[in-house]
Amino acid sequence: MNSSNERESFSQRLQQALKNAHYSPDSPTRLAREFNIRFDGRPITVHAARKWLVGEAIPTQEKLRMIAQWLGVPADWLRFGGPESVAPTEQNGSSLSRFESADVKLIADLQRLDEHHRQIAREFIRMLVRVNYQK
Repeated sequence: MNSSNERESFSQRLQQALKNAHYSPDSPTRLAREFNIRFDGRPITVHAARKWLVGEAIPTQEKLRMIAQWLGVPADWLRFGGPESVAPTEQNGSSLSRFESADVKLIADLQRLDEHHRQIAREFIRMLVRVNYQK
């Protein structure tokens, strides 16, 4: 497959995965924002996100893995496709790997805490989970 077809095919799979995860495949601004909240490395521009969506570029492997994890699809499927022409459906709780923006922001805030306060936050969350589970 030539590189132009590879980029176009990647774009189609990315758009399908975005739709399946209830994100608009038509908003490079939203894609860049959602990507940047989750990615530890250098943020991407809206222009880069647009290039992914229109089939002009494919992200690096590191970025591709993060996108796949966020959208709950296998990274190799997102990059290369496979026998299925649509994204794999949610299986075995894969939806747990997707977070809402507020959850991602909370995790980012947690990571900014020093280790002592991070441990307190973890214990507090575990306690809330236990209390909620006992209801």
